[in-house]
Amino acid sequence: QLQASGGGLVQAGGSLRLSCAASGRTFSSYDMGWFRQAPGKEREFVQAISWNGGRTYYADSVKGRFTISRDNAKNTVYLQMNSLKPEDTAVYYCAARTGGSDYSNRQSYSYWGQGTQVTVSS
Repeated sequence: QLQASGGGLVQAGGSLRLSCAASGRTFSSYDMGWFRQAPGKEREFVQAISWNGGRTYYADSVKGRFTISRDNAKNTVYLQMNSLKPEDTAVYYCAARTGGSDYSNRQSYSYWGQGTQVTVSS
């Protein structure tokens, strides 16, 4: 089970840190990803991190602004979001998978959190 938190309302240029807490003892064996979905749009890939934190992947739209990290001892993955823009407004979802070649492919993720709303005002 995945529980996302940390969303909220922030002004453009501000920062938020999202957290995703996982239950179970096998968290460290899962790749983790963050996706987002704006109203009327498809759910899109944001960032992902490999099971051991050794590799990270990001969408071009968040390059240089967002950072994904994980703490396997705490069964938690984080998404630090800086320099937020109104176009970052969306529901953010964390997801977990056991493996695959394309980290941005949402079909490869088997487990999803409930989502947390991020709203960036201009």
